Amino acid sequence: MDWERIRIFLEVARAGQILKASKSLRLNHATVARQLTALERGLNAKLLERHTSGCSLTPAGEALLAAAERAESEFLKVGSSISGATAAVSGTVRVGAPDGLGNYFLADQLGALAAQHPGLVIQLVPLPRTFSLSRREADIAITLDRPKQGRLILSKLTDYTLSVYAAESYLTREGPITSQAELAGRLFVAHVEDFAYSRALDYAAVLGRLMSRRYECGSVVAQMEAVRAGHGVGILHDYVARRHSGLRCLLPDVRFVRSYWITSHPDTHETRRVQEVHRFISAAVKAARSSFELK
Repeated sequence: MDWERIRIFLEVARAGQILKASKSLRLNHATVARQLTALERGLNAKLLERHTSGCSLTPAGEALLAAAERAESEFLKVGSSISGATAAVSGTVRVGAPDGLGNYFLADQLGALAAQHPGLVIQLVPLPRTFSLSRREADIAITLDRPKQGRLILSKLTDYTLSVYAAESYLTREGPITSQAELAGRLFVAHVEDFAYSRALDYAAVLGRLMSRRYECGSVVAQMEAVRAGHGVGILHDYVARRHSGLRCLLPDVRFVRSYWITSHPDTHETRRVQEVHRFISAAVKAARSSFELK
């Protein structure tokens, strides 16, 4: 069986689209389609149902995907053990993270790690979404909820807090806020409910009952910048907000505690590059743990 064709099949199965997979593989769309057809003929089985919107796996495709991922994992482990004899850490590691932690903490920390290892490529994907480790959307994923399903290597990174904030300029213009009753009529800078990918984001409902006027932003970065600009009141990560002298923490009795969890897949966790990035993230968060919570 041609491993190159299996590798192409793996990428298409994970991407769900031939076009998307071809871009990732840096191959021509027609080449990818031709290799898939050749693989199906060689196996005398239909592996993919091809639709205008993408591809879906047949039962035979599901079986091949499971076997191919096991084989891929063995290749990765062997490659890691062989290269482990050298001092250099090399290869690509993709880290999926919530946009708050990704943009305001990991971007700086992982940049320093990448600078230390010329052969290591770190792909930081700080987006408000979940990542599938089994489908290789990421090698390491940081989540807001503790995963309860799947074969995962899991540990808690840290708790963190969020509080109610407004800009000094906003409070000067619109008046002070010293109680929850004074939130009435204020503009609430919040996340977009349709994009809420985790139960940990339910804290907005508490203030939403008090403030009917809303400005909804799809990312933590956008919420932070809208509050800093003096447009309204928002619930912000304390470890980010305390960096900005123009923000004032309001209502000390309203505070939310959430957690970050770090996960990796057993099939790739033992590779040296993934271990190095995983260890680095855990150590960096541990060293800064006191800054993540507002006491």
